[in-house]
Amino acid sequence: MKAVILAGGLGRRFQATSGAVPLNGKQLAVASTGIKSLMPVAADKTLLDLSIERLVGAGFLDICLVVGPHNQAIGNHCETRGHNVSFAIQAEPKGTADAVLAAESFTKEVDFLVVNSDNLYPQAALTQLRECHGPALVAFTRLGLVKRGNIVPQKIGAFAAVETDARGCLRRIVEKPDTLDDTSLISMNCWRFSAQIYQACLAISVSQRGELELPTAVQFAIDHLGAQFQTFRSEDGVLDLTTCWDAIGFASKLEAFL
Repeated sequence: MKAVILAGGLGRRFQATSGAVPLNGKQLAVASTGIKSLMPVAADKTLLDLSIERLVGAGFLDICLVVGPHNQAIGNHCETRGHNVSFAIQAEPKGTADAVLAAESFTKEVDFLVVNSDNLYPQAALTQLRECHGPALVAFTRLGLVKRGNIVPQKIGAFAAVETDARGCLRRIVEKPDTLDDTSLISMNCWRFSAQIYQACLAISVSQRGELELPTAVQFAIDHLGAQFQTFRSEDGVLDLTTCWDAIGFASKLEAFL
């Protein structure tokens, strides 16, 4: 199994909040660049270091980072730390579906994992995806994300909700859902894909935000290509680093999370 980390974003929201958050000197320096994965979050370790350690611990030894042409700092960091990873270049920040397309030459015809670079996922969830057969995703409960992660309740609605059928397969992804309860299932972009996803990524149009979005590609694969995604429910949390404010809650939850 191969793993793909999406790390090609510009981090504009991250940069925008950096001046208002009590961060140390190293953290502020990284925040000013917008490269969230390089944020120091533990003793001498960045979020990227922890993410790679998590993936290796779950059995993913072949890892590719999708980066933008502006993200040479990520390559330099990996070389310094001795991370044995590959790189794929997303020429422009056109969205998460376009970022997945950038990794096609790395994954070729085999199934592969896709995760965000600004999230730290529970190792059990990553292992479950590696050991299953065929496309799948981990769907996190709202309660688990709030209690065991660093995502505040009012922010949960910004993520996509997951609806499943009677067999436990993904039926629909709802962006920014109107109503949620503690048992609602949330996608945190923790996927196992087959090569079929590339056909879907190529077929979709840009969203209202002007991006090619991965949830749209997944829905297209379900509706038009006959794809089936097994859904694994998780009560665990996820540590999120969307903005600099998230770094405060990230640090307070990290020890228990590890």
